[in-house]
Amino acid sequence: MGRRAALLAAAGATALLTAAGTLTAPATAAPTRAAACGEGPHHAEAAQSGGTWTARRGNGTVVYTGTDMRAAVQAAVNSLTPGRTAKERVVVRGSGSIPANSRISLPSHTVLDVCGTIDVTGSGSGDQAPVYSRGTRDVEVQNLRLTGTPLYGIFLRNVQNVVLGQIDMRLSRGLGVRIDNRGDTSQWTRNVRIDNVHVSGASSHAVETYGVDGITIGTVTARNVGESGLLLNQTVNASVTKVDAENAGTGTGYAAFRMANRNGRIGNGYPTNIRVGEVIARGGGRGVFCVSESGGATIDRVTLSGTGNNSVLIENCYNVSLAARSGTITGGGELRLAARSEFPNNKDITVQNLTVTNSAIRESPCGENTTFRNITRVNSSQSVC
Repeated sequence: MGRRAALLAAAGATALLTAAGTLTAPATAAPTRAAACGEGPHHAEAAQSGGTWTARRGNGTVVYTGTDMRAAVQAAVNSLTPGRTAKERVVVRGSGSIPANSRISLPSHTVLDVCGTIDVTGSGSGDQAPVYSRGTRDVEVQNLRLTGTPLYGIFLRNVQNVVLGQIDMRLSRGLGVRIDNRGDTSQWTRNVRIDNVHVSGASSHAVETYGVDGITIGTVTARNVGESGLLLNQTVNASVTKVDAENAGTGTGYAAFRMANRNGRIGNGYPTNIRVGEVIARGGGRGVFCVSESGGATIDRVTLSGTGNNSVLIENCYNVSLAARSGTITGGGELRLAARSEFPNNKDITVQNLTVTNSAIRESPCGENTTFRNITRVNSSQSVC
């Protein structure tokens, strides 16, 4: 056993195959207890008193005084040690508003802890977000509460070693959390951890990734979002504990949990590297949707009810196991295995351990090596190959 593999085994970690074909440890596991907001030492602070914001360095030096929350928080971030190689922490104490066409930009080795609410106002365009980081590493957002009309609540591009802790967004438009590598697609965004995200009212997805290698997600809770609860695009080595969606993508083809754009593909294959503990969908569009040459996925449990579109649609996907442990589908649209002509047909799909009530199961066209087993149907038809 090589030294690196031995270290992983000693730590009880499961080695993962990266998109480049090398072994890597999974993203750090979620902590058992999240610290209270603002608790512990910090290196800078932005604090509100009445209508005034004051930003101070850890030594007490005032770096901003005024009425602008965004300017105060950015001044506190900018006061951290230049060129640092270890994380330094900024605590925000108070609530205020920032325009949708502006950002709080986090450089490398920065921790942000917001103890209050940021209300995003107005409109804008592009990749503006109240919390933004690009081309950085070792960035952490411990606590964040957002309301209002952001374009993106959190926008992270071409980053490494990112932690999002307790994130709560009660929005009236926009996308909740977007993490991608679209600034430089030759480089993967790597080693991301999301502990707990609640997004309601977004007009787009609650959480979306694109071009991420190594992500651990605790719980994504989506309520009345316009598109998906959790959307993984071209993401590999992902572990998700739970997606809990209600009315996600109502009237659309989006889903509580969606995989697209060769999600789960490593090299030219689809080894199992996307692991989802549970998907819950009540109402909305689809429950689970796998599309456009995605796969390498196991979903342990599903509870899907009253979806307006397919409860499950698996279309041009490979090595997918649905309800590996248990599942129920009640009402809503049919469970469908399908294919578009521009991609190879489904292959190595397993649907099992399901109770389907007042719905239907259909496979058309026939895939390669499709398995249906331990399916209980109650007032539900089945047409499979």
